[in-house]
Amino acid sequence: MNVMILTYGSRGDVQPYVALARGLRAAGHGVTVAAPARFRTFIEGHGLDFGALSDAMLDLLAAPEGRALIEGSDSPVRIAAKLPNLLSRIGPMQEALLLDSWEIARKSRPDVVLYHPKTFGGPHIAERLGCPAILTLLVPYLVPTGEVPNTIFPDLPLGSGYNLLTYYTVGMLMGLWSTWYEMGLRRHIGLPFQGPINRWRLLPGQGVPAIHAVSAHVVPRPADWSPDATMSGYWFLDSAADWTPPPALAAFLEAGPPPVYIGFGSMAGEGAARLGQVVADALARTGLRAVVASGWGGLRLPEALPATIMPVTEAPHDWLFPRMSAVVHHGGAGTTAAALRSGRPNLVVPFFGDQPFWGRRVNKLGAGPVPIPQGELTTDNLTAALRELTQVPEIQAKAEAIGQKLRAEDGVGNAIRVIEALAQSRRPPSPT
Repeated sequence: MNVMILTYGSRGDVQPYVALARGLRAAGHGVTVAAPARFRTFIEGHGLDFGALSDAMLDLLAAPEGRALIEGSDSPVRIAAKLPNLLSRIGPMQEALLLDSWEIARKSRPDVVLYHPKTFGGPHIAERLGCPAILTLLVPYLVPTGEVPNTIFPDLPLGSGYNLLTYYTVGMLMGLWSTWYEMGLRRHIGLPFQGPINRWRLLPGQGVPAIHAVSAHVVPRPADWSPDATMSGYWFLDSAADWTPPPALAAFLEAGPPPVYIGFGSMAGEGAARLGQVVADALARTGLRAVVASGWGGLRLPEALPATIMPVTEAPHDWLFPRMSAVVHHGGAGTTAAALRSGRPNLVVPFFGDQPFWGRRVNKLGAGPVPIPQGELTTDNLTAALRELTQVPEIQAKAEAIGQKLRAEDGVGNAIRVIEALAQSRRPPSPT
């Protein structure tokens, strides 16, 4: 079987798909990964065939106007209010991404197309090539359920009607954004006009099958999902065996008890210096040793640091987190998964999007305190949370219990079995 994987976004949107691609290749399948051009070296370094998608949209989101969209965008209303300012520039970039995706598919001739929601041309490309398409998600935010609201909506006690409405709202908004570009792609690749497209599964039991790279130990699978919506478990790309820490970090870890980890990824904004000062002050109050990741811009530490704080620019989470006593992070899907798998208590300091959802899940699992939104983080509440993380045995025990379950789970293997079965069952009949 020849598989095409379409994904777009930051490292967190790409790395899990590289883990899946490696597993597919080890199972004897051919794989082409289409992703932003900046990840060429990373993907080809794992021995995978690569198709380059333009970096232009990522560059725009990293620019000041893109940062303005992200900064404080913790609700659909705020996102909708800011998005029009970018549409005129994003539109041509989006059209180019769809055409890039088609050209890669035309050359690789896949038997099945796996696509990230951001690469929404996947179903149309698969239709043109006469092969199945499978929606693959890192966050459970598209398949409707009456049990819980969509991840970017508040968790209000309003019942199944409210919960379902949140999914329909997200699906319709995504459809309003994408349909124009999808129609253009269909014209380009020679497909007829299509009416309302159910690629976001707005009708139960219809649309493409969906595989979630999420563990049911962390997010229970809703009972009202149709059978073709599955949870495989996380797709981890382990790098610990191939990575050697810088001498300064290795010496720091050897010099005392396990430190806490604090890092907010690439969630840069005008508050980076304030967050860095809050972190430094809270660590001074608790007396805890800490490894602080400041290399991606999420926080900026003061220039003068005590010997108890080790700043790092980067380190693989699968290597670093198990060596910590606790983890404080922004709540990205991949970071949350790595923190939970490490078995260490963790505190989520969410910025926007699905991050508050992951913070609530960590807390509900008993693996960490109530999340603290980054705009509300203070020296006082971070100090209290650090003490809770490192001094409450019940949190430590529950974190280790969920870690054991995740370490025993084979998310990539589970996903491959689902992909193989779906590709076989949905293969178009051979011409007679």
